[in-house]
Amino acid sequence: MNATPRRGTQCPSSEESERRELAELLPPPAVPGLDEERRLLLRREVLRRAAADGAEAAPPAVSVGSAASAASAGFVGRAPSGRPTRRSLRFRIAVPALACGLAAVGVVALDLGGAAEPDRAVVESSAAGTSEAGRLLGRIALAAAEAEQPAVRADQFVYIESRVAFAGQSAAGGPATTAPAHTRQVWLSADGSRPGLLREDGGPDSPLGEDGPVFELDRPGATPRPHTARPVGPSIAEPTHAYVASLPTDPDALLKLIREQTRTEGQTGAGQDPDQRAFAAIGDLLAETWAPPQVGAALYRAAERIPGVTVVPSAGDAAGREGVAVARTAHGQQTQWIFDRTTYAFLGERTVLSEAGDAGPAGTVLGTSAVLTKGAVDRVGELPLEAR
Repeated sequence: MNATPRRGTQCPSSEESERRELAELLPPPAVPGLDEERRLLLRREVLRRAAADGAEAAPPAVSVGSAASAASAGFVGRAPSGRPTRRSLRFRIAVPALACGLAAVGVVALDLGGAAEPDRAVVESSAAGTSEAGRLLGRIALAAAEAEQPAVRADQFVYIESRVAFAGQSAAGGPATTAPAHTRQVWLSADGSRPGLLREDGGPDSPLGEDGPVFELDRPGATPRPHTARPVGPSIAEPTHAYVASLPTDPDALLKLIREQTRTEGQTGAGQDPDQRAFAAIGDLLAETWAPPQVGAALYRAAERIPGVTVVPSAGDAAGREGVAVARTAHGQQTQWIFDRTTYAFLGERTVLSEAGDAGPAGTVLGTSAVLTKGAVDRVGELPLEAR
């Protein structure tokens, strides 16, 4: 008689027991992994699908607005509403360059492909408000943290090329006038130890950070007046690459620092509400600095914590690229940060009127920019490979 237990009984055979014991002694089988490139592609696809699902589920849009700093204007200007706006990076312009520049500046204006009609769609943003903006900024922060960026040496310059255009009013007031968008190139010393350079189409080169008299313009075309410079040193308002790289990567600590440094008069967005000052300062850092990935992600997480931030489903930058925007309202204007829908890369900024005023009807574009290239170079005037 066969004494081997039948399969299916509760008592396993000695052979099966031995096999099980031996299997437990062996290491677990290897799980095939993904290479870094494939992992990033899969992550971006997940983010893209999440964004698409969020867009399909978005509720009807309502009108909102937000104040903007003319961050890439290259001068201390006055918005059409009469409220002063100030760039985070104050340029120290040598006197001869300034004298030549004034003749070429006149009234700075905006080109929208030849169209003077306001873009009414740009003042529409999600009724879901901050919660929808928070989800979008969370995805943008994840993408920023994954971005690849080479190290920038202290003796190098950060190069940023963009397309910019701004609207302006005559001294007598009236609707904002328009002019073509133009190329703007900036070379900024990474550690702030050497003079940089600003180069804009149609104007002379302007040294940045050079010793000598400092002048301010109250508005485009105004007579320059002497400016009493504050103690020189990197800050949120006047950052160097080294300073930006040293910023906290904890979003709460970063937002606290930004609020502290934008609290006093003369800082970015002065004259606006504290939340708008913080929002404008972050926008300045996005537009004309090259933050390391973890700092960039923290900037977006910090913006996520600012009340009143909303989503604009569709917005275009100065280069004609269309994307989704994060926006905020203050004083009848709306500041928009525009991002690529798929990669969530920062494309540029736009400022529009959210309500009718002397400068024009709601939807009138007051300023627009498009970041084209960021890189590191060894000397002023040199172009990175991406821009050649």
